[in-house]
Formats: sequence, C-alpha cells, structure tokens
Amino acid sequence: MYKRLSAILFPIVTIFLIGTAFWGYQEHQEKNAVLLKAENQYQRAFHDLSYHLDQLNTELGSAVAVGEGGDWHRKCLLNVWRLTSEAQNEVNQLPLTLMPFNKTEEFLANISNFSYRTAMRDLKAQPLTADEKKTLTTLFERSKEISGHLRDVQESVLAENLRWMDVEVALASQNENMDNTIVDGFMTVDKQVNAYDEVNWGPSMASLFEKRSFSALGGQEVSPEQVKQAAANFLGMKNPTNMEVVENGAGTEFSSYSVTVPNAQQGRGIQMDFTKQGGRLIYFMNPRQVAEKKLTIDQASDRAHQFLMDKGYGDMEPVSYDQYQNVVSLTFVTVQDGILIMPERVVVKVALDNGEVTALHAADYIYEHKQRNLPKPAITADEARKSLNGDFKVTEEEVALIKNDMKEETLTYEFTGTMMGGLYKAYINAVTGIHEKVEKIREEDAKLDVRDPNQNNG
Repeated sequence: MYKRLSAILFPIVTIFLIGTAFWGYQEHQEKNAVLLKAENQYQRAFHDLSYHLDQLNTELGSAVAVGEGGDWHRKCLLNVWRLTSEAQNEVNQLPLTLMPFNKTEEFLANISNFSYRTAMRDLKAQPLTADEKKTLTTLFERSKEISGHLRDVQESVLAENLRWMDVEVALASQNENMDNTIVDGFMTVDKQVNAYDEVNWGPSMASLFEKRSFSALGGQEVSPEQVKQAAANFLGMKNPTNMEVVENGAGTEFSSYSVTVPNAQQGRGIQMDFTKQGGRLIYFMNPRQVAEKKLTIDQASDRAHQFLMDKGYGDMEPVSYDQYQNVVSLTFVTVQDGILIMPERVVVKVALDNGEVTALHAADYIYEHKQRNLPKPAITADEARKSLNGDFKVTEEEVALIKNDMKEETLTYEFTGTMMGGLYKAYINAVTGIHEKVEKIREEDAKLDVRDPNQNNG
C-alpha cells in the first residue's frame, strides 16, 4: 500500500517542486530585469547630465568669447537655455531626493532663466551690458568647475563599475557614515555651489527674486481693535465685540490677522484675513450649503460686480469663471482708461441659489493695485491683427495690460477668436507688434458677458 502511495505522490511532489523552482526562477529573472532597466535609466541620465554640463560650459565660453554680437549672443544663450533645461530634466531622473543637491538645481534654474530672458530681448537694440558680460564670465568659470567635478565622478563610475542602485540603497539607509563614491561626488558639487558668492543676475532677473510680502505694501500697522472695526464695516455690522482676532506670523514680513465672526444660523463662522501692515483685506469667506441653482452665470456676475462696487473696488470686469456644483467663482480685473489691468484681479464666489457672495480672494489685488501711467499704443488694432494667422477668426478685441514671460507689465491687444475648432486669446504687444502669448480658453469663458456688467438679468 505504501509503495502504491509513494508511486502516486512522488511524481506529484516532484512536479510541484519543479514548478515552484521554475516560478521562483521566473520571479528572480523578472526582478533582475526591472532592476537592470532602472539601473540603465539611471546610468543614461547620469552620463547625459555630465555630457550636457560639458556642452553648457562650451556654449557659455562661446558667448564670453564674442565682444559684441547680437545674433551670436542670442544663439549661444538659447543653446545655454536648452542645455540647462535638459540637465535639470536629467537631475530629476536620478535618485537624489534624499541627497542635498538643491543648491546645484537652483543654480541651473537661475542659469536657464537668465539665458532665456536675455535671449528674448532685441540684443541688437539692447546688447549685453558690462554687468551681463561679467555674469556670463562668472557662469562660464563656475560651470567649468561643476562639470569637472562630475567628470571625476563619471570616471570613477566607469573605472569601478559603480551602480546607481547602490546609491538608492545607501540614501534609503540614512546612514550618516555611508561611503559611496557617487553620493560623495554629488555632495561635493552641491557644497561647492553653496560656497559660491552671489551672482549678479541683473535687472532682467529682478522680478524672479522679488518676494511679495505684506510689509512692502506700506501704511501703518493696525491693531486687533482696528481690524475688528474694518471687518465690521465690510460686513455692515454695528457691533464688532463678538469677533475673535488672532495674529499670524508675528514679527515677520507676512504678519496678518485672522478674524472669525460667529454665525449662529450657518453653524460656521465667517472667516476674514487682513494684513497687519495697512489693514488690507486678503480674503473673506462665508461658507454655507447651496441647495439649488436658480441664477444664471450672467446674473451671478451682476451680483458679484455690484458687490465689488459696494465694497470700494471700483468698476471691475469679469474675464473668466469656474462653476462647481451650485457655486460660481468669477475672476474680475480692474479697468483703467478702458484698459483691462490683468495683474490686478480678485476672485468672487457667488451662491447660485440667491446670489449671495460667499467668498472674496483679493491677495493679487492688494499686491498689484496702483495708479499706472499707461503707455500709448504705437500700432493700431488693425495693424496688430495682421500678425495673426489667417485662419484665426477674431470675435472680440480688447486692450489689456498683462505680465509677459519676463514678468514685465506690457500693453497688448487681446484678440479672442476661433481657430482649428478651438477658442484662443492672442496677446500682441501694442508698442512693438510682437506676439507676447497665446492661450487656449474654454468656450464658457468666451460666452461670459464681460462688456455689460451693469445689465440686470434678474
């Protein structure tokens, strides 16, 4: 009997063991294939990074070598921008998230922005200044040092067959005493960049380094009691004593007050934030449930427009909206001398059941609001229109002040129209006639009645 059972079970167990071994082998092979693929990707990104930093140094050297050359400088700077963009992409592909490499990444980002912004201007009319040439020389010298350090790491990787998968394990282990040639090499590069003196990036980069802070807004600091009164005036309340005021970021450039107004009917209080410097309203929120939709978007726009007029924001115009469930968020911008001031905007949320304004976000407005000396257009709208694609069917045109890619305020003609089945806004510089930007827009925004906000639709 036992012989018979053995004769039956032995082949079954044998097949099972062979199958288990085969399955284990397959799993091992698949795991090795995944690891090999990851290692190959890391190696490719690293060697591409080293190559592109070598090329970056070469292009910066070419830009430095030429004294006066508008077109040549533009070509070199555009190549610098392309190479730094590729280098940034390759850094992002490497397992460096646990390694301090942020100073090098920041340095590459600043080179990219500097080269792009400088190349985009008319270098024949505005050639490189002496300071910009000095900056290029500094960047050339520093990129040479960084490239040299990475080349040393690359030589070690090739000579010792080092693996990036070991880097990932070393970083994940959080071992402060880890000894890894690749990790040590990259940390050396970042320490070197951190030790550099600050680069004079020039006026073209100034807007990138500007930090918007409440302290820069001017005006006297206000007290909690003054904030309570400002909140009461905004809400039309006579007695502000039941309000709660909390100071945020005391002693910093972002000091502000948060005001809570109890609301027994809604269960949740009204929330408001004011700057400590000048007591300007940052945002207002009165959260509540909106049961049903009764108003159209144009009707909500009228309610929001009137609300802004009543609160002292002046005659602003809606330029876009988003609807979520039964609440609509409308973006309004200031109008000065018939020109849309796009940086100077507020967002107003309106409940579509009764038209009540439930929120106001005014941070951009308080930073950007000022009386501007607007330039006069040097070309007509018809002349600007000629630069559009022949298939671009214009449905509306405005004069708008926007911030271009350089973060500079620029007077433009804004053309809204259709092309290839889509809706677009094209912004043409009203002084130079060049294209500043083109945006694809939603059909709903095009239908928003922005030209007659005083019309009463119910």
